[in-house]
Amino acid sequence: MLFSPNEKGQGLVEYALILVLVAIVVIAALTLLGPLVAEIFSDINASF
Repeated sequence: MLFSPNEKGQGLVEYALILVLVAIVVIAALTLLGPLVAEIFSDINASF
């Protein structure tokens, strides 16, 4: 056996942590840029 079951579980945990970190970055970016994007869409909508 190349990997023991513990190492396989550890790999899954590492992938889960990476996904959580990516989700936190996306949420932070949307929180910071959300009002700016909403204002841009409001300006575009008001011009029509």
